[in-house]
Order: sequence, then structure tokens, then C-alpha cells
Amino acid sequence: AVSLINQLDIERFPLLLGRILQKLHVKDAKAFTDDEEDKLQASLGIEEKKDLQLILDILSFIFEQAVYHVAKPSVLKQQLLNIDLDETKVDTFIEVWSANAKSVVDRVRQRDFISSQLEDINWQLNLQLAQSQKTKMKAPNAVLELGIRSHEKKEKIHLEFSHTELYDFYNKLEIIQTQLDSLSK
Repeated sequence: AVSLINQLDIERFPLLLGRILQKLHVKDAKAFTDDEEDKLQASLGIEEKKDLQLILDILSFIFEQAVYHVAKPSVLKQQLLNIDLDETKVDTFIEVWSANAKSVVDRVRQRDFISSQLEDINWQLNLQLAQSQKTKMKAPNAVLELGIRSHEKKEKIHLEFSHTELYDFYNKLEIIQTQLDSLSK
């Protein structure tokens, strides 16, 4: 994600950051509508939609963490440099954060920051040995059950993964963990 962000046009970068900050305090709201995302993808020259989504998610996450920790610009700057973000992007990030930090922090404090929390994880492994058309097959899968609490409501979410899907999910979790570790240094 950092390499994708480093490739963004520096002229449009402050506008992108400003828009993300504008919508940060609104619960369950995306910074851009689907149509706006399509236009943004074209104007930034990003080939794949998933890359744009990754960029938007990472930038939002960085701002959310900055808000949560009420990060000082100097600390945020050092953390962004530590993850190898381009220095011009870091300077732009700090300018936008410095200009908007107080109002964003105040607006976010007025709402509940964490709407859902993971409470419990259960899992099981399944092995499918036959199907109506196939008698000899071996299809392992894993089922994760996530216990989620949001306000006073509890719910269980079931996720089923093939071996490949579970491995891809694991790799994404590793990336997230690495980014969290670098932000908390």
C-alpha cells in the first residue's frame, strides 16, 4: 500500500487527504461514493479498483489512528517516515493533519469510535469426502465463527475458507499486524 501511495500525484494528494478527513467522523460512511471512486481511480491513474480501495483504507486507518492517539505532527511524521512513505507525501500528510486535527478529533469524540468489537473466535475444520457427482474427493475447509458485540447486541459471523482463501486471509492479517506494529513504535 505504501508503494501505491508513493506513486500518487502530489498535486491531488492533499485533496484526497482532506476529503478522507472530512468524512472520518461519520460512522459507516465512505469518503467517496462509488461513482466518485470510479472518477478518482481514473484521475489518479490507478489500474485496479482494489488498489484504490487499499489506498483509501490505509489512509483512513492512518488518520483514525492519529485521531485515536491525538498524534502530534512530529510523532506522526516520524511514524510515516518509518513505513517508508515518500517525504513529500509525509509533509503533505502533516500539513493536512495539522490544519484539521483539532476539528476532526472534536467531531470524532462526539461519536462512538468503536462500534463493533470482536469478543470471541471459534473455529472448526471440515473435510468433504464426496459429492453427488464425485465419489472420491478431498476438500478441506476451515470455518471461523466470530463473536461480535456492537453496543448491546451480540452476533455471530461465520466465515468459510478453502486452504488457499485461508492462506490469503492470513497473509492480509500479517500485513495489517506489520502496519500496526510500525505505527505503535
